[in-house]
Amino acid sequence: MNDQFKSGFATLIGRPNVGKSTLMNRLIGQKIAITSSKPQTTRNRIQTVYTAKEGQIVFVDTPGIHKAKNRLGDYMVNVAEHTLREVDVILWLVEPSDFIGAGERHILEKLSKVDTPVILVINKIDTVKKTELLHFIDTYRKERDFEEIVPVSALKGDNTKELIDCIMKYLPYGPAFFDVDTITDQPQRQIAAEMIREKALRCLEEEIPHGIAVTIEKMKRRGDLTDIEATIICEKDSHKGIIIGRQGAMLKKIGTQARKDIEAMLDGRVNLQLWVKVKKDWRDSEFLLKNFGYNQKEYE
Repeated sequence: MNDQFKSGFATLIGRPNVGKSTLMNRLIGQKIAITSSKPQTTRNRIQTVYTAKEGQIVFVDTPGIHKAKNRLGDYMVNVAEHTLREVDVILWLVEPSDFIGAGERHILEKLSKVDTPVILVINKIDTVKKTELLHFIDTYRKERDFEEIVPVSALKGDNTKELIDCIMKYLPYGPAFFDVDTITDQPQRQIAAEMIREKALRCLEEEIPHGIAVTIEKMKRRGDLTDIEATIICEKDSHKGIIIGRQGAMLKKIGTQARKDIEAMLDGRVNLQLWVKVKKDWRDSEFLLKNFGYNQKEYE
């Protein structure tokens, strides 16, 4: 590390499902944050670390900013908005469009109240023609004087190196916050729980995923084998039946897919056992939210 080394924090914000977690995983080169096509996949603040010879960027992935419908929703929005005042640079992710909807205008209003530099990141450019991009850029440029506007494809990796270079411009000089080998501040138990929830999100019907949480009851290493016992929490008895599936087929499918990702993370074999429990209306229970790792008071 030399005296020209930079280090700082960059938060990713945006409406649900614009690709924040996919982009963060792409930038650090490893899957830490879970992804799915369903909105509100990310529920907690997740920090990951990118380290290069010129500096270190601590990425803060946050839940999508949306209109909350319960205590969990309030928590998620508070987490996202709280980070705006704590970082060195904000990455606002939007989709390539010339229509600025109510969700984006709500975020523009929030950004108008902070002094933090904002980089507009137009994601999913692989889904549109290059000739259309200038029009989309011009649409957003009229709304705010952004420090930078960077079109990227988180899925394909297009322009991600250029985005890293842009972020580095706005970081202060100083020593690294984390060791060079550190990828995330998330404990392995938390990542494992999120990997299970991701597979449930991808396998289950539309109305169920928002109402599930995952807790790790046991995670213990035995030689090259790790025993994991986890519980999927849902809100209704009818949902429990769907999660388990006929003769346990759905629960087995979720477990098989999750085990592969967890084994890749731990670099070893995993014995994963899943249970399903019903906790009615847990998303509106302050006690249960805290028990499941969503501590509202941290962001009030």
